[in-house]
Amino acid sequence: MGGISWSESVLGAAVACVAAAAWWTGGRHSAARRAQLLLAGGGAVATGPPGWRQLSCGLRQIRGRWRPEWWALTAGLLLAVLGTSVLPVAAGAAGVPLARRARLAGRARKARGRREDAVIALCGTLAGEVRAGRQPREALMRAARDCEGLGDAQAAVLAAARFGGDVPTALAAAARQPGAEGLLGLAACWRVAVDRGAGLAAGLDRIERALRAERDQRADLRAQLAGARSTAVMLAGLPVLGLLLGGALGADPLHVLLHTGVGLGCLLAGGLLEGLGMWWVLRIVRGADIA
Repeated sequence: MGGISWSESVLGAAVACVAAAAWWTGGRHSAARRAQLLLAGGGAVATGPPGWRQLSCGLRQIRGRWRPEWWALTAGLLLAVLGTSVLPVAAGAAGVPLARRARLAGRARKARGRREDAVIALCGTLAGEVRAGRQPREALMRAARDCEGLGDAQAAVLAAARFGGDVPTALAAAARQPGAEGLLGLAACWRVAVDRGAGLAAGLDRIERALRAERDQRADLRAQLAGARSTAVMLAGLPVLGLLLGGALGADPLHVLLHTGVGLGCLLAGGLLEGLGMWWVLRIVRGADIA
């Protein structure tokens, strides 16, 4: 027991975590796969060592299940082995939910952008169907089948269009989805054009141009803010660069930070200031993006 160092224990824990992840992604389903093969082919299933194709398939499965936020825990385990301290593991575990929240927020932004594009395409397709001589309700049903601008509310809107319901109210309800706010303009145009006999195609063209111009303006603003985001990320990485330079010069910064009172105080103060600075910069960038 006395011959096992702390770093070897941490390394063993890291290997155990990797082995558990590998079992979770593929090993726990191996019995089910063998049963499926037996029932499907009626033959024996080989139980020898896996071939290269099976190994590559397993690696692809692990890569598909491995979320980016788990890299924070991986980095914490690596620093724990290098610095012989449990603090990096705790910091990496605390960073997992934050990274997951950032990933989900990015996915929501992409979904919002796709729905905005779908709403613009819906307006353009609906205008084309109306110009082709179709009735507004029939044109809406055809356009909705070709585009995905209605999202989860497509069934309700199509039911209102098919059975003579209140289409503007259904469109207004569909506009509550993130990125589908342009459907409010479509609902207002429908109410004015269909109920009062005005030109629907001309109104749809104006809505499409307005939504397209607003989308292009937001894209241009994001491109202008990309430099500020890159600068914030670069500044956030400077402490890591300092640690690498200190290690290259033989100063052993990890030992100072993780095993001395002054180093722990500097690490705590630096982490708080780093987090506060990143939060402030991202808040400014997000405020400019929303405005």
